Amino acid sequence: MEPLPTGVSVLDREFGGGIPSGSLVALTADPASQSELILDRFSRVRECRYLTTVRSADAVEASLTLDDGDDERVVRDATGDDPFGTVLDAAAELPDEGTVVVDSVGPLEAGDREGYGEFLGELRRHVNDADGLAVLHALKGAAADRNRIVTEQVADVVFDLRTTVTGTEIANRLVVPKFRGGAALEEPLKLKLTDSVSVDTSRDIA
Repeated sequence: MEPLPTGVSVLDREFGGGIPSGSLVALTADPASQSELILDRFSRVRECRYLTTVRSADAVEASLTLDDGDDERVVRDATGDDPFGTVLDAAAELPDEGTVVVDSVGPLEAGDREGYGEFLGELRRHVNDADGLAVLHALKGAAADRNRIVTEQVADVVFDLRTTVTGTEIANRLVVPKFRGGAALEEPLKLKLTDSVSVDTSRDIA
């Protein structure tokens, strides 16, 4: 399993080049956080199939960062009657070492547990066949279905973005409690999420 870059340099350094190919990654975050910036980085580094289950495809395309040259991201609307099928069809045509992004996985988690588990198994098979990655944007909150535990159990890597507001500071810390096939981080990474993703080097004042 070759490591595939995440598009976030600090993470790639911590993980020896990236995340093992064939992995399912769950990114948990507050809905009001800037977690979409992390998805944007994942989607830019390789060919990507970006599935949106809440926003329109046009809205997602307008929000993604565009680089010079050809854009290798394909955004598809998965808000219809068969979101499982839409995601799996996109994953089935994933190019070698490509990335599938599901933003967000909440509507898919809302189904029955057996059907959702079968979906995750099929998604993993497609990702394994392509030696690629799947990134599941798993938003926190009351709407999170009981199947969230299935998402986190099946995922090979869990990124937990924690956003707190203290005084005049908005602090974003990325915790990686699970990294199957590698070493989880011992300490949170403090990130600066503005219009890009970088390491926050400011000191915490107790």
